Amino acid sequence: MRFLPPALALLRDALSLYWVLVRIVLPVMVLTRVAIELGVVELLAPLFSPLMALLGLPPELGIAWATGVLTGVWGGAVALFALVPADQLTTAQVTVFSTLILFAHALPIEQRIVQKAGPGLVVTSLSRLLGGFLCGLILHLIFQATGWLQDPVVPHWVPAGSETGWGAFALETAEALGWMFVILLALVILMRLMEKIGVMRWLTKALSPVLRLTGIGPDAAPLTMVGLLLGLSYGGGLIIREARKGHLGARDVFLAAMFMGLCHSVIEDTLIVVALGADLTSVLVGRVVFSILAVAVIAKCLALVPDRRFFRYLFNAA
Repeated sequence: MRFLPPALALLRDALSLYWVLVRIVLPVMVLTRVAIELGVVELLAPLFSPLMALLGLPPELGIAWATGVLTGVWGGAVALFALVPADQLTTAQVTVFSTLILFAHALPIEQRIVQKAGPGLVVTSLSRLLGGFLCGLILHLIFQATGWLQDPVVPHWVPAGSETGWGAFALETAEALGWMFVILLALVILMRLMEKIGVMRWLTKALSPVLRLTGIGPDAAPLTMVGLLLGLSYGGGLIIREARKGHLGARDVFLAAMFMGLCHSVIEDTLIVVALGADLTSVLVGRVVFSILAVAVIAKCLALVPDRRFFRYLFNAA
């Protein structure tokens, strides 16, 4: 195998990583669809309604948040104006709601990927839900105290409903998995090229001030940036590979997963919610700054946790 031509070696690496992700993503996608069909979203929504009141949001948006938590940013976006007309919402409210779904969306799929890398499923999922709520609450209190963004929201895009049957779901799933392989192959090639020409070393050096603050080791920096820019599925998938090769320490994996959970896919997801009418500065700069500070606090606390408790409660080394 060591004599494989470089192109075949890259393809083999991409296929290996793709197979790991498909075995996680596909069953969870199907189970999530079944849960939606069985009305799980409607059952969960009342649990979120009291939180909506604390954030200054209509109680109906509890259903939209539950939808986003289970399905993703697109699902939450579709549910937003389907439940509450745009002319009944302010820019501040759309910004706060957008913050919620940016932090915590598609948890069944994304957190299963994180769990495969080692960090505990419960603690990483709770960090995203709590992080989204705290960041949303901070923004709500700022908006309320200053009167900022209290004008009626003017969305650039109002998504249409997406009621689809199982046939459409199967086609969408096949398309998503196909694109996942294309992106993974491109990422594997890009990462290898960046290593060859020294970009990895430059990137690590450029990120060193932030890394020191968050406690994430330099070896995890490039992979964390993949998650930050492109999404948790891709960054998490690369971290699974590197962790299994023994290239990353358990605590680095944990902190990198925490950071990517709070702040990932900052390009695509941010553009979606800005199109809904959310304030760009709040959902982008606010989210990144909050995530850096939150992970810095987590790193300080983690340093006090002995290895025995870390591997028992927070990380599965298997």
